[in-house]
Amino acid sequence: MPEKGTQATQTTRTKGAVPLARLPESEGFIPTHGGYEHLISFQKARIVYDGTVRFCDRFVDRRSRTHDQMVQAARSGKQNILEGSQASGTSKETELKLTNVARASLEELLEDYRDFLRVRNLEEWAKDHPYTQRLRELNRQSNANYETFKKGIEHGDPAIAANVLIGLIRLTNYLLDQQLRRLEQDFLKEGGLRERMSRARLAVRARQQGNNPYAT
Repeated sequence: MPEKGTQATQTTRTKGAVPLARLPESEGFIPTHGGYEHLISFQKARIVYDGTVRFCDRFVDRRSRTHDQMVQAARSGKQNILEGSQASGTSKETELKLTNVARASLEELLEDYRDFLRVRNLEEWAKDHPYTQRLRELNRQSNANYETFKKGIEHGDPAIAANVLIGLIRLTNYLLDQQLRRLEQDFLKEGGLRERMSRARLAVRARQQGNNPYAT
């Protein structure tokens, strides 16, 4: 007989009781998420934001609405990629929405840069322009960062600085288009959080029944 004060009943199982099955990590309903810093779209968007802050401080009147709008559009592009990545674990719908907001913000910013060139009768580089081709070469470098494009972004000629940022925005938008298509496919294939939760509950229930010798 157990000594007084011990809780022997805690080691006794009721007939038919089954210990809670542990769901394998691969079958959980909250997938691996975050890691936005590894997204090339985020890396490029961060360069665009840093470059836009410097561009606007040098070439756009700080008291103008355009200055604030361009900086905020660049920030929105970067931050919404980040927030979408963080939200992806519990809501693919939110990730899709925020990634699309990032894409729209950067499209707005792109038009601001094109306006800047157009109203000043400055050239926008064509696809076959030598500088455009050089920009493509730089973008192909692994681990390209702000320093990779610093010479162009901080060039004293506003036409060169604007065109470099236009090229970076176009690339970021292309990457976000690819990202959105992948997110749409993933959502159609795997569903949202409720579907994943349902699958997880069914998996746990199946394990419990498989481990229960009294299950019928």
